[in-house]
Amino acid sequence: MEVGLMQRQWVEYTKSLFLEDFLDSQFIELQKLQDEGNPDFIVEVVSLFFEDSERLLNDLTAADQPDVDFQKIDGHVHQLKGSSSSIGAQRVKNVCIAMRSFCEEQNIDGCLRCLQQLKQETCLVKNKLENLFRMEQQIVAAGGSIPATELIF
Repeated sequence: MEVGLMQRQWVEYTKSLFLEDFLDSQFIELQKLQDEGNPDFIVEVVSLFFEDSERLLNDLTAADQPDVDFQKIDGHVHQLKGSSSSIGAQRVKNVCIAMRSFCEEQNIDGCLRCLQQLKQETCLVKNKLENLFRMEQQIVAAGGSIPATELIF
């Protein structure tokens, strides 16, 4: 496939991630930190986020006990909110905000719904970003460069 076509597909795909609120401007800020000296910076940061989020989601799932410790759950969700904010995972962050409200209200049903939604949104954004990174690898392997994201909008 021609490099120019791959780059255009990458631009359209990246746009969709922002338009569908999978990513926000923080992701663009992360991209600005990546350079020739650290070409895998974003992949490494995002990989750490997914390792961390998997651990936190497992902790949250284990917290579904008869005697719910809403403070402990809120602590886990607060961590997940912070790490999702740091990579620009907008939809994950938004569910965390909602879940923290349910923790404050000690609403177990609301927390359980949010937990399912968190698992779903985390899986979705992981798949979307893995696809984005695969597209980038193909562009670079074909001798092209990744367009600057801030120029997309």
